[in-house]
Amino acid sequence: MFRLIEMEQWERREHFKYYMDTLPCGYSLTAKLDVTGLLGRLREQGVRFYPAMLYLIASTVNGTREFCMGVDGEGRPGFWDEMHLVHTVFHEDDKTFSDIWTNYHEDFSVFRESLERDIREYGDKKGAKVKPGQPPNFFCVSCTPWLHYEGYSAYCAGGRPALFPVITFGKYEEENGRLRLPLTVTISHAAADGYHTSMFFQDLQERIDRAF
Repeated sequence: MFRLIEMEQWERREHFKYYMDTLPCGYSLTAKLDVTGLLGRLREQGVRFYPAMLYLIASTVNGTREFCMGVDGEGRPGFWDEMHLVHTVFHEDDKTFSDIWTNYHEDFSVFRESLERDIREYGDKKGAKVKPGQPPNFFCVSCTPWLHYEGYSAYCAGGRPALFPVITFGKYEEENGRLRLPLTVTISHAAADGYHTSMFFQDLQERIDRAF
């Protein structure tokens, strides 16, 4: 369900209007997450890292109000009760990728089953969008497993940055005895400030530390 914001009571109403109308801009923020303990627990349980990481990211997005923002047909802002994820599959033969959307579920087993079913059904299809019926309440997540990076920046020429988060994570590598995973959030400044994105990273790290 989409719930309109009561603008007169919203603490960010002036910031939203400014970054939507006067200075429409977004930003990308990268942090490195410690996945050392998580990887050990996943190996013990025979769970693959990729679906586990997608689940943890989706859970954190759904727990971050500012990352669940959208607008209705009249441009009025509000928050979705739930956000589903659009993720990518890589085609090894021609080095292209395709987007697939998957319903979020707070139960990991249900989520993983849906994710794996979508990848089996649509993973070999070519094109930018290969699963029909993408809902309006979505966010994007992709992985660049070939690169352990320090920073990442996205550019939206001639358009507005998305109110929903676009999340990218790379290859984890050892740094000072710990396995660190670079992860980047790109989002419109109208939806979230640096504080909200920083809290997202803290929440995600806490979920990583206690999951599984």
